[in-house]
Amino acid sequence: MNADDNRVDLPVGGMHCGSCVGRVEGILQDAPGVLQAEVNLATGHARLTVAPGLFELAPIRQALDEAGFRLESETLRLQVDGIHCGSCIARVEQAALTVPGVLSAEANLAVSSLQIEHLQDDVIPGRILQALDAAGYPAKRMEQSLSSREQRDQDRQRETDRLRRITWLAAILTAPIVITDMGGHLLPAFGAWMSNTLGAQPLLLLQMLLASVVQFGPGWRFYRLGFPTLRRGAPDMHSLVMIGTSAAYGYSVVATLAPGLLPEGAAHVYFEPAAVIITLVLLGRLIENRAKGRTGQAIERLLQLQPRHAMAHRDGSWTEVPIAELTVGERLLVRPGERIPLDSRVVAGESWVDESMLTGEPKPVRKEIDARVVGGTVNTRGSLEVRVERIGEDTALAQIIRMVQDAQGAKLPIQALVDHVTARFVPVVMLVALLTFGVWWWLGPEPSLQLALVNAVAVLIIACPCAMGLATPVSIMVGTGRAAEMGVLFRGGDALQMLQRVDRIAVDKTGTLTVGSPQVTDCEPLPGTGMDRAAVLRCLAAVEQHSEHPLGRAILDAATGPLPQVEGFQARPGHGVQGTVEGRLVRIGSARHLAEAGIPVDALRRRAETLAGQGRTVLYASLGDAPLALLAIADPVRDGAREAIQALRDTGREVIMVTGDNRVTAAAVAQQLGIDQVRAETLPEEKANVVRELRRGGTVAFVGDGINDAPALAEADVGVAIGSGTDVAIESADVVLMGTDLRRLNGALQLSRATLRNIRQNLVWAFGYNSLLIPVAAGLLYPFGGPLLSPMLAALAMTLSSISVLANALRLKRLPLEG
Repeated sequence: MNADDNRVDLPVGGMHCGSCVGRVEGILQDAPGVLQAEVNLATGHARLTVAPGLFELAPIRQALDEAGFRLESETLRLQVDGIHCGSCIARVEQAALTVPGVLSAEANLAVSSLQIEHLQDDVIPGRILQALDAAGYPAKRMEQSLSSREQRDQDRQRETDRLRRITWLAAILTAPIVITDMGGHLLPAFGAWMSNTLGAQPLLLLQMLLASVVQFGPGWRFYRLGFPTLRRGAPDMHSLVMIGTSAAYGYSVVATLAPGLLPEGAAHVYFEPAAVIITLVLLGRLIENRAKGRTGQAIERLLQLQPRHAMAHRDGSWTEVPIAELTVGERLLVRPGERIPLDSRVVAGESWVDESMLTGEPKPVRKEIDARVVGGTVNTRGSLEVRVERIGEDTALAQIIRMVQDAQGAKLPIQALVDHVTARFVPVVMLVALLTFGVWWWLGPEPSLQLALVNAVAVLIIACPCAMGLATPVSIMVGTGRAAEMGVLFRGGDALQMLQRVDRIAVDKTGTLTVGSPQVTDCEPLPGTGMDRAAVLRCLAAVEQHSEHPLGRAILDAATGPLPQVEGFQARPGHGVQGTVEGRLVRIGSARHLAEAGIPVDALRRRAETLAGQGRTVLYASLGDAPLALLAIADPVRDGAREAIQALRDTGREVIMVTGDNRVTAAAVAQQLGIDQVRAETLPEEKANVVRELRRGGTVAFVGDGINDAPALAEADVGVAIGSGTDVAIESADVVLMGTDLRRLNGALQLSRATLRNIRQNLVWAFGYNSLLIPVAAGLLYPFGGPLLSPMLAALAMTLSSISVLANALRLKRLPLEG
């Protein structure tokens, strides 16, 4: 988006003719703050003259979407430094949203990332990076390659190692302070011995020396991270720790070196709380950092599916080449036991490929010349030569990773409220701490100054915006990662939230409940023909190999062994086919086809009617002048489909079959699967209307796999695509079930419910913790005989608050899911 004070250039998609230009200009002209609009069909851009301060992109985008047009946008993913607590989230997002052309921004505390949707413009990403840097949150583009992921893992490990070192140093230096301070209180004899041996003042100087090293050594990170945000007027968790520990430490230094400056009886030292607080908070950061690394293991495992190198044919020989250097069209050699490097097509060799990473099916799939193979799958037997068709972000594995990443970075609607609260949380806590100090100093009992200091520090330390900021994103990360492990991909947080509300599930039949291709289910040779089932199928397949009809293909697929020669092949549309096999005329088709040739079929009609009543297509076959066999062809039900439907019905949800097939076939399949409600003979364009009608009575999920299912998938509250389906269906869906096992849908429903329950638990804990303990830390219960809270206990409670949220979210990794 090119913009100055009153000129804006917008990329607009969906325009095809001059009338589109007029409609777009009308929409833009009516938008708030637009003074003039000029649209260029050739460039696909609109040039606007706007009123500064009144112009907004959101209403324009909505109006264009409703009219069938769109603002052309791109997604930018950034790794952001400096996101340390919940209060940082809103500031990072606001910094990005100030850049003209940014449509949305979503920050994620759990992985310190920022996902931005912006108008197509090469200049905007640079402006976003500048805006973030100016706000104190430097960022860089996030890449999802194995090497870039390893780099981020290494960066996280270095940060964890550094935290471990300074935490140990803080603990070692704090231990003598605790021993010399608390030891004297717990063991008076030990305290008397220290005073007589070292003296009271040298003991205080020793504590001050050790506390100083802790405060400005391991504790320096709180100054380094907290002071810049405080200076910008946007304090965060580090600012609270910095102010709280500095107050306790500074007061203690004055009490040690210049006690005369304090009121009489107020010269007490708090080196121990200051050092213990820093040590405990660092320990909490260390544990939290390690736990965050575990939440992203799903993407890490997906990235490890892609090999780092491949054997490429270059300069007449096979050479090992890094994956990043491969190009479309290159020939690769894949040996037994190796993973397919990239999405490719077989040009030489035959083998069996384990595609369980995509489909979840453990049985390897046979691959021959011209078959497609997917990067990350395993070549189990023979060697294959393949030609690369997709690289980089276009591969299936990269798209799966991107979907998981998008889902993990998504925000639920409740997160907007959480971000709103956390953005104002730290300033409010600082105000509460200031009021606590003032009230206790003014109204508190003696020593009022000490009590005011202790309670104000406790308020600063116990407040935990991190727990609130982590409550939702860590649950989403772990939940969507667990889903990916079981073969379910969520496109966003909205689908994760909406799926658990679904009470009606509409399912397409062909390709979803059934295999999607006709297969021979029955082949019954007549007695006295002298041919068994295999011989009959070979004879009929010999004729059908010259036919293009799908039913003929089913017979051909069912036959085994070499096929005999055929002469005089003829096809009669609507009737059947015929040809001469080994000197005898073979006919295949309807009863009418054989009856017109004078071949009696009455004896077969009762059995044929039984098979037809089961939703199967019946074919008659003859050899010479006598009937030969009766065949039934159907689209068989998928393995596990009946169990999946039963599991869905056991949860109290309605299941409705929606299909374009005739009523007899639909009813037969529904009876097999235990489905009571059937919408048969539904045209593709009518499926969306059926879903719209169902939505009037509840929340609807539609499950489908074909191009003609795309409108219904988009119309449903939650669109669920079978992963073996078309790209169009998958693009239209909110949830993708990898492979063909419909039982994964029930697992997805369980996971959705468990994840939302986990989020609610985290939010109740995080908000309840802060709501209850901040008043306790401020001493609100003291006038009623209640306790005062030690700053050290406050630090421990704050540390445990974040850790408990992370630990609760990680429980989703062990969630047992039933298919």
